[in-house]
Amino acid sequence: MKHLFCIAVLLGSASLSACAQAPQPGKAAATATPAATAAAPALAVNIKPGSAEDRARQGLQKLNPEIQVDYIGAAPLPGFREVIVGGQLVYVSDDGKYLVQGTVVDMDSKTELTQSSQALSTYRQNLLASAKTADRIIFAPPTSKPLYTVSVFTDIECGYCRKLHNEIAEYNKQGIAIEYLAFPRMGLGSKDHRDMVSVWCAADRNQALTRAKEGKPVQAKECQSPVEAQFALGQRLGVTGTPAVYAANGTQLGGYLPPKQMREALDKLAASAGGAK
Repeated sequence: MKHLFCIAVLLGSASLSACAQAPQPGKAAATATPAATAAAPALAVNIKPGSAEDRARQGLQKLNPEIQVDYIGAAPLPGFREVIVGGQLVYVSDDGKYLVQGTVVDMDSKTELTQSSQALSTYRQNLLASAKTADRIIFAPPTSKPLYTVSVFTDIECGYCRKLHNEIAEYNKQGIAIEYLAFPRMGLGSKDHRDMVSVWCAADRNQALTRAKEGKPVQAKECQSPVEAQFALGQRLGVTGTPAVYAANGTQLGGYLPPKQMREALDKLAASAGGAK
């Protein structure tokens, strides 16, 4: 129990402009559709016995023998490996003794290393690409091609999610298409989860989502919905609160951002190397 708690503390984080996910029972992730987790690609992990990568993995497994390592590779931090675990980026020393999580800044370039990690962006981009466009609820500019498209993990009860959706027309005016993915914060089997399934099963999903975010009653519907798969996807990405907003290249923009601020963030990202629309 102690080592499981350590990993939870080390890898748990939530944006100040997002609604935190409710504590989940251990079986919550396991109840997701198996195909939902198996189909999503991860980065290749080729580890040679006795290598720095092997020692880093062994070090993490001392904290939690069941930990799933999605990627280990060279880090910009001398003497450390870059590791992706549960959608989060951490640094583990080459001897497997030390773990560093949080903000690491290259003071010469004034670059925050975690956010600029190409491995993390690629990992997120690959996972997001596994969510079919047809399974998303999309609000795009009605009269023009969007300049940017963002993927937003959302919950129908979250105050910040409702605030973002209330401004959907302004995001569209800023040239931003919002593509929603379901992330019921209260967990699978909750009323929140059942209502989100009903929204995704509605004949007019856009209208049903808008009504739900307005606090109106959700008409019960059942179908083969993607809600469980999208929830599992969010967990693999390390989503801990909603809304969780991702640019097309996998960069996480944060939680709720006002329309103008989101456009500025996307413009800045597009102007930088590897920017995405």
